[in-house]
Amino acid sequence: MHACHGRSRQVEVLREVLIGLFDAEPTLEPRDVIVLCPDIEAVAPLVAATFGLAPDDAGPHEVHPGHSLRVRLADRSLRQTNPLLSLVSRLLEIADGRVTASDVVDLVGSEPVRRRFRLGDEDVDRIREWAVESGARWGEDRARRERFGVGHVAQGTWETSLDRILLGAAMAEEDQRYVGSALPLDDVDSTDIALAGRLAEVVDRLTVVLGSLDGTGPAARWFDALDRALDLLGGTAPADLWQEVEARAVLDEARRGAAAAGGDPDLRLPDVRALLSRRLRGRPTRAGFRTGALTMCSLEPMRAVPHRVVVLLGMDDGAFPRGSRADGDDILLRDPLVGERDRRTEDRQLFLDAVTAATGHLVVLYSGADERTGASRPPAVPVGELLDALDGAATTADGDPARHRVLVRHPLQTVDERNFTAGALGAPGPFSYDAVAHRAALAGRGDRTAPGAFLAAPLGPPDPAMLADLDLDELVRDLEHPVRAFLRRRLGLSLPAEAQDVDDHLPLTVDGLGQWVVGDRLLAAALAGVDLDRARGAELRRGALPPLRLGGALLDDLRGRVEPIAETARRHTSAPARTLDVTVPLPDGREVTGTVAGVHGDVLVRAVYSKLAAKHRLRAWVQLLAVTAASGTRAHSAVTVGRSPSTRALAAIATMTAPAPDEALEHLAELVALRDAALSEPLPLPSAAGCAYARARDAGDLPEQALLTADREFRGSYENLDDHHRYVWGDDVSLGLLLAADPVGREGGWWPDEGTRFGVLARRVWQPLIAHERTETV
Repeated sequence: MHACHGRSRQVEVLREVLIGLFDAEPTLEPRDVIVLCPDIEAVAPLVAATFGLAPDDAGPHEVHPGHSLRVRLADRSLRQTNPLLSLVSRLLEIADGRVTASDVVDLVGSEPVRRRFRLGDEDVDRIREWAVESGARWGEDRARRERFGVGHVAQGTWETSLDRILLGAAMAEEDQRYVGSALPLDDVDSTDIALAGRLAEVVDRLTVVLGSLDGTGPAARWFDALDRALDLLGGTAPADLWQEVEARAVLDEARRGAAAAGGDPDLRLPDVRALLSRRLRGRPTRAGFRTGALTMCSLEPMRAVPHRVVVLLGMDDGAFPRGSRADGDDILLRDPLVGERDRRTEDRQLFLDAVTAATGHLVVLYSGADERTGASRPPAVPVGELLDALDGAATTADGDPARHRVLVRHPLQTVDERNFTAGALGAPGPFSYDAVAHRAALAGRGDRTAPGAFLAAPLGPPDPAMLADLDLDELVRDLEHPVRAFLRRRLGLSLPAEAQDVDDHLPLTVDGLGQWVVGDRLLAAALAGVDLDRARGAELRRGALPPLRLGGALLDDLRGRVEPIAETARRHTSAPARTLDVTVPLPDGREVTGTVAGVHGDVLVRAVYSKLAAKHRLRAWVQLLAVTAASGTRAHSAVTVGRSPSTRALAAIATMTAPAPDEALEHLAELVALRDAALSEPLPLPSAAGCAYARARDAGDLPEQALLTADREFRGSYENLDDHHRYVWGDDVSLGLLLAADPVGREGGWWPDEGTRFGVLARRVWQPLIAHERTETV
């Protein structure tokens, strides 16, 4: 008997036990073993992962010997073995529900629907993206919403989302244009038109099918509707036509069973589910036995055929014996009498039959400890009774109860040393045969050392191609976030972004990032000359905001914050906007090239909905340096407008005057040199904290005072939570940690009164900018 931490660990222990038996008895074969489980569906995925086939090219020390065992799972439910019946079952489950966006996307991704509509993996991924971007939430149309009392809300239905997708195939999302209640989706290319049509066809057919699975009617109507559902939504490969034959046979059997009841009563959806559930669940069959493979099957009558090895898997308390749920249609359960069927009593008899069927070995596995907390858990009641019987029948040589000899409590991890210590887990030798886990256990014996620095020393100079002629936008991005530049450009690492998943709920609130996205679009529309009322209408049709008045109130608040920014920016945009192409030769022979947009006369104007931050001002400064160095005059200036740091709806302005052309070239070359250094190591230079430090020092603060100011900004601007900073310096990154990781600068001659490299780098970047900048709030 083996007490394990959870069901997954039971399957791993079973693998070791079986390999040990085969190793100890050369005459024992897989066909001599039967594994009985009360819930075969629950363990089926775990068995597939634990007893998977070994790769052909794998060496003997790379895979577990249990991977070479052939395993057959018997008695599985038809919905697991026949995708068409799984589709029918899923349709019956969602027919009276909300029909969420994830329900539809999952149906589209099922094998029968993919086969019927010729959808590949990329098509399914594309449909999932459209569901997110178009705002699909739940309900095919308003008729579905009407069942839940919100028929007046069309936002978030598939009908509205399909209008967006199909309109996006006909027109682009420009100038806040929309047609009726539909805003075109801007992510539908010409190559997606056929896929959009197939998606519309799927949703249309699904609407028809689910509409027919409603109300009350005779059995013939229900099963005719399910037959039609298979015709409309399901498809099979030529080699899998047996699936359709079997599915039709099951539906016909259920139809005949209902007719045989007499009277042709009217059925409701729950009645149809009950009729089919009995036919779709797992049933004992004769397939899969004595084939030469290891057989796993359900614990049912006539399964306890004598075998040399009988394994009882999943004998957990609460899972076995299986209880009888009270069914409102089962009158016998209301007043049971002696002699009537009782599932728990039958399970106890099945357990006894299985025990007596073992002619050589009996193996019992159960969850004896919680896999998360480690708390002890009792076995199933029949297993406990068997242990009590053993204690009453015999004792060990030391006088201990017999259970101390037969019951083995296993550790949680496969790499625990007890798995490889002779006699530690009931076996005369090591219990586990996992060579990889054994090497991991040996490695675990080594001394534990704290993680070292991300880099022991700076890397050498990057490839010359990486340092060749620079793109202006790339230079700005690298200076805004030097650590990200090092990870991406030098190491080729991109941290995984948080994937957007399908949301099944209508939004009632919008988080800060969502509000920023909407506000940024409103600001762009206002600066483009689009009427804000029209832009407001477009946002309401996008599906990202709460419906009706909730979304309108939020838009009114965002509009109040956008208007001061737009009005302030318009004061500097009286001249027509133009784009400047710049090429700046650097002293080392390289060139900085790029384009600068938003130039109105001699003013570089940029408006952002964000609070005016250090990175916005740094971008304006680099662009102004490039324009000044390229033109050879200091006639240009830069104006950046954003939200003020206060909670009031005000605008903040940063105005920069250009230095002399020679000075501009010198500053630009210095920034390029810093960018080159950032490609050799992670520079301790977060933008917001560096700017705060340089401003404090410029105002006359001592280095210690400036560091306190920088630390507050580092935490206040959430740079301490930046994934790139945490990847390099750890989860508990702080400004003090950055200073400790790189305390002494290598920038000899730069500001000798700065005691930290962070201080030197911050002043190299921000001191010239601060000297040419004026900020104000209006």
